[in-house]
Amino acid sequence: MNEFFNAIATYTFLQNALLAGLLSSIVCGVTGVFVVIKRISYISGGIAHAVLGGVGIAYYLGLPPIWGAFTFAIIAAFIIGIIKLKSEQHEDTVIGALWATGMAVGVIFMYLAPGYNVDLLTYLFGNILMVTETTLTYTAVFTVLVVSIIFIFFRQFVYISFDQEYAKISGLNINFFYLLLLGLIALTIVALIQIVGLILVIALLTLPAAIAGLINRTPGKMMITASLLGLLFTFTGIFLSFSGNLPAGATIVMISGFAYLLAVYLKKVMIRKFNRKTSK
Repeated sequence: MNEFFNAIATYTFLQNALLAGLLSSIVCGVTGVFVVIKRISYISGGIAHAVLGGVGIAYYLGLPPIWGAFTFAIIAAFIIGIIKLKSEQHEDTVIGALWATGMAVGVIFMYLAPGYNVDLLTYLFGNILMVTETTLTYTAVFTVLVVSIIFIFFRQFVYISFDQEYAKISGLNINFFYLLLLGLIALTIVALIQIVGLILVIALLTLPAAIAGLINRTPGKMMITASLLGLLFTFTGIFLSFSGNLPAGATIVMISGFAYLLAVYLKKVMIRKFNRKTSK
């Protein structure tokens, strides 16, 4: 452990990784709560995998990949949101189509990029230990933007998440705020690409929030708990990956998954004990 802390004080890449973990934990803790409450993790998955198309096209055109990721994430969020709200098509089919098409487009354009020196695995599985200061800047901007908007419209997002019918009767523009929420989720996904990659982003987006939901009931407390859990999982994952030469993103998600299973088990045990006491 001492060696790890000494490395943090010495190596910039570890400092960047921890700062990226802090930012990603905050933005995931905030947006992930609404993903869990509204049960739209599959929509988030569709947005995440469609992003690869934008990354591939940006690489092919010689543009920063984050620009392509941002553009495709917003477009995918808007398409999925409009289809869910307006169309009679099965949304799971549309999400599957965007999911597959986005990844296919990304792989093709990465292959066509001059020199074909793109590390596809970096975008699929992430590498928090290779986060640059530029990536940190983008992540910080997205985090501040997402958290600020959710703070401003917190009550509206809570209404459309818990009781959409009441929100509609109250005169709230539920379509607008639903699309805005999907847009914020898209920004969160873009912020997490370099951290855990497109394949694992949904796990980091939902698992800390899901554990927080087992502990707390109010969205505000869930956000705080989810952010702290995300930070714990990220720090532990970076420590284990550094010490054991393991892939950082996969390690972070593995820890999150084990923690969720443990939390579910402990919750059931506590419920059983409570039922036994009350039945006596």
